[in-house]
Amino acid sequence: MKINQIYVNLPVKDIQKTKNFWTKIGFSINEQISDERAVCIKMSDNIYVMFITEEFFQTLSERPVPKGDTTQVLVAISLNSREEVDKVVNTAVENGAYQHEEPQDYGWMYQNSFWDINGHGWNVTFTDISQLPAE
Repeated sequence: MKINQIYVNLPVKDIQKTKNFWTKIGFSINEQISDERAVCIKMSDNIYVMFITEEFFQTLSERPVPKGDTTQVLVAISLNSREEVDKVVNTAVENGAYQHEEPQDYGWMYQNSFWDINGHGWNVTFTDISQLPAE
């Protein structure tokens, strides 16, 4: 079996602020499936994040939307270099996010992270498989 696409659905309070935040970081919007209730952010050719207003999100799940003081999910994304990792995190922080830990350098993997303007956690990584330690 092979998955063709992945859509991560996350609740947000304000669609326009969310749209502005992610486009400033450098991601594009799939306007075909975006409206006043949801914005589709294209992370890659087959990975998308649907940021959905809390009100509409409630129609998709019988569980309550977290109040912002809990962590339901941490989303990890991988980029092509350490520089790209830091650029994304720094741009996110410049636009209202905050860094939730110092960058971690494991030699073969570099990670930086932030909480976005809606409180969702993002781990941004670069992995150099050629530097992976032998077992």
